[in-house]
Amino acid sequence: MSVVLLLCAVAASGGLARIQAQGELRWAGDLQGGEPYVFRDPRDPSKLIGFEVDLAKALAARLQVRQKFIQNDWGNLVPSLERGDFDIILNGLEDTPQTRGRILLSRPYFAFAEQLVVRRGAPLRSLSQLDGHRVGTLSSSLAQLLLRAHPRIEIVLYGGQEEPYRDLELGRTDAVLLDSVIAARYGLTKPGLELADPDVARGTYVIGLRRADEDLRASIDSALAALETSGELSAIYQHWRLSQPAATASSAAASSAAASSAAASSATASSATASPGPAGPSPAVSDDPQAQFDLPQILLFLRGAWVTLLISTLAMALAVPLGLALALARTYGGRPLRLAAHWYVELFRGTPVLLQLYLLYYGLAPVVHLSALSAAIWGLGLNYGAYEAEVHRAALGAIPVGQGEAAAALGLSRAQSLRLVLLPQALRTALPAMTNDLIALLKDSSLVSVITVVELTKQMTITAVDVRSWALPGLFCGLLYFAMSYPLGRLAARLEARLEGKAELAT
Repeated sequence: MSVVLLLCAVAASGGLARIQAQGELRWAGDLQGGEPYVFRDPRDPSKLIGFEVDLAKALAARLQVRQKFIQNDWGNLVPSLERGDFDIILNGLEDTPQTRGRILLSRPYFAFAEQLVVRRGAPLRSLSQLDGHRVGTLSSSLAQLLLRAHPRIEIVLYGGQEEPYRDLELGRTDAVLLDSVIAARYGLTKPGLELADPDVARGTYVIGLRRADEDLRASIDSALAALETSGELSAIYQHWRLSQPAATASSAAASSAAASSAAASSATASSATASPGPAGPSPAVSDDPQAQFDLPQILLFLRGAWVTLLISTLAMALAVPLGLALALARTYGGRPLRLAAHWYVELFRGTPVLLQLYLLYYGLAPVVHLSALSAAIWGLGLNYGAYEAEVHRAALGAIPVGQGEAAAALGLSRAQSLRLVLLPQALRTALPAMTNDLIALLKDSSLVSVITVVELTKQMTITAVDVRSWALPGLFCGLLYFAMSYPLGRLAARLEARLEGKAELAT
């Protein structure tokens, strides 16, 4: 009881007391964002580096606690913060009206310019010239808000920073609008691309906190101010070769807010966000060695494959008995039970598994607070249980009627007939289809990355950004999936052949 009262007191006292009680500041980001934010050390992939890693360490030191990184899909950082998965968002979070409407934001810690990148020699030099053209950007970003102010521009949204510029190189889009840090690292390093407009608008990076954590925000703001005054913040930027636009961070923050509001309401956002001064030099590319697809990266892939196998196996272990119970309910249950089983199957088969994962992890968080791994297993298990129900129902329907009649003639009850006669035959018939479903589940497990699980496919996307190539990581990822699914496919084929052979002998 005393422990419960202590936890309640800590929760009621605010975010600062919470992190002091837990002894660590849990900050979240997405490794797929890559360099220079937070990424794996090319010399030792077991370690994380980046300017936001250094900033998190400095903040934690000021707050006299440890720091701990939490991997989270970038597009779901805000809902994951709201459900209490970590304490703060520290991963290139931009100050926009939409973000301010949901969570608390700290004072700015970095200012940037939105930059328009096009193919070298292209005549398109501004947003006003891009009407009717395709422009790439990141979803939920300030750049997306700016593009929305031009309704005739076709916006192409991406989840990573490497892909927009790759598509631009290949001619799939006509321009990319992203902030100066991303443009310098991922766009202007490509010889076929060039800067068209270096200062479309201004913006700032901020730290995101839950609405109840006003005291923690005050402490974070004080720590940021102290880091700026002491020169420690500037030293971090110099180490990572980051430069900001000529305007101060405070004026850039005001410009960012004005730009966001204008972008959301009118088509004159670009002119409304005219820069207060020259943009200054773009951030230079770091001289640190680039990651290679070597043995340490392969070991990370194997860890991701293990997570994939674990989730798939446990989810299937849940789906099989659930499906069997549903099949029995639909075949032998009373009318209410048959209806309930019917609607369960139709609901889970008729809605996307991705939506079900979102609802289970985020939607039900105030009621049932599942961990990411638990939500992944339950989500896939409940979904595949509906498909297993139809497999088992078909297997039960394939048993000759005479089998049940013979069991009844021997004096067996309904339960005994099912347990001793019907279910053993049905399970043998269903085994090949169940094995095929396990293979499908193995591949569908890639969807759980949206609820922060780093499985094989998510690890591939992180590595692809680190090594600046999708070919080799993608091929190796496919090879691992094949290595896991091929033995299962052969097992299904052997089971099917064995069952057919037995059927032939029986006839």
